[in-house]
This record gives sequence, structure tokens and C-alpha cells, in this order.
Amino acid sequence: MDTVEIPEVVLNSGHKMPAIALGTAGSASPSAEQLTPLFVEAIAAGYRHLDTAAVYLTEEIVGQAVAEALRRGLIKSRDELFITTKLWCADADHDLVLPALKESLRHGRVLSDGVGQVYWCQQRSKLSTLLQNATIPPAVNQVELNVAWQQQKLIEFCKDKGIHVCALSPLGGAYGSINTVMESPILKDVAAARNKTVAQVALRWVREQGATPIARSFDRERMRQNLQIFDWELTDEEVAKMQQIPEQKANTGKEFVSPEGPYKSLEELWDGEI
Repeated sequence: MDTVEIPEVVLNSGHKMPAIALGTAGSASPSAEQLTPLFVEAIAAGYRHLDTAAVYLTEEIVGQAVAEALRRGLIKSRDELFITTKLWCADADHDLVLPALKESLRHGRVLSDGVGQVYWCQQRSKLSTLLQNATIPPAVNQVELNVAWQQQKLIEFCKDKGIHVCALSPLGGAYGSINTVMESPILKDVAAARNKTVAQVALRWVREQGATPIARSFDRERMRQNLQIFDWELTDEEVAKMQQIPEQKANTGKEFVSPEGPYKSLEELWDGEI
């Protein structure tokens, strides 16, 4: 199998991060026995950035895949990989953060060279508050970003502050009966005209926003196809057409809204930015 060379982005920390990640989330994920060889094959294909999270229950599986990739000589050292994990909201209390991150490290040795993130920082107002108090600014902000939720104001804010954006759900997602991204007639037309897949067009759009897409697929062929986004560009006309795609905000965080909680409406949760 030919290995694709993946470009890198330089973070404000000085670290280099591969410009596409393999997502490991999924409510109907295959078993560990199935996932480990899939992740190993992804590394063989060229993925050098793996995105996991405590809530995904794949940290340990990623660690097993890394060990197998080392054993097979697919990589010479762990330092060749960039692995992201995410702290779940329930562990965001001051006294819980460090133990939770240490647990992630124990599960899969996933933080030795990568990024640890805290869920839910999509609002510019909350990012501004964080930046006012942080002695070390965040290097990466991972948010839902795709052609159906284009997040232009947030992208500009992060760019101005030197924060790189990672795109969660760049291909949309199964949050409703219709996936506005993968079923978009506009994307299908562009893909057909360019001899690309719809996913490749959607991922290329994210790339051209200056963001890093996190492409989740447990299909071997699609995993390889999703890497083929770096040697071509969308035209201005194609990008203009994509601006017309109906907005579909999938994960709005409605599960965090409660009459008894700190956020009693989506407007409060999003500080009016939704």
C-alpha cells in the first residue's frame, strides 16, 4: 500500500500537527478486535493524526494500534504520530482535569505528543473569557465545522487569536434523517464534475478554510480516499455554490440545557451566538 504524505500545520505552541485526522468516534463502532487492525491500516495508508476521546472508549484501542504499527515497522517511533484526546465535560472541574488526563494517558499513552482538549468551546465569548485568564493560550479549538455549518465568525476569531481550528463532523453526521453534507446536490455535482467523491469535496472545503478535518470512516477504501485532498483546489465558482447549502447545525448541545442547570436555553448556552 502506498503511503500518502500529509502536510502539517504549525500550532502556536510550535508543535507541528498533520493536516487531516482519522476520527475514532461512533455510536455503532465495530469491536476492538475489528478496530485495531483498521487503525493500523490507517497508519499504513499515511494517517499520522488520530483523534480520540475518553467518551469514545477508543483511547486504549488507539494505543494498541500504535504498538502494533511500531511492531510492524510502519512507524519508527511514537513521535511520528500526533494523537488528540478530549476531556469530557463531567471532568472539567478544577480537581478532576489532571486525573482524567492521566487516565487517558494510562489507557493508550495518547498524550505523549499530541493535544488534550476540553469539550464545548464553540462560543467566541467563552473563548474570550478563557484567553483573558489563560497563561498558556489554547493551540487548537475543535468544533463542528462543515459546509452546512460554516462557522465563519468563529474561524476568523480563532485565526485572529492564533488558534488553529479542527473540524469535527466535516462530513456532517447522522444527527437526523438527512445528512445535509453527504446528500447535498451541490456537492454531488461538484464531485461528479471533478471526478472526486462527495467526501473528498467536503473535506477539501474544510482544508481551504484553514482548518484540519477529522474524517471518521471504518471503511478501508474510504479511509484511503479521504487522504486524497491535498493536490487539488476548489474553484471560486464551486466555493460560491457551497455557500448556498442549507444550514444544518447538528450537535447544538441541547443535552446541556435544563431548567435546573446553569444553562436554561440554547441561547444561554451559546451566549446568543446560535
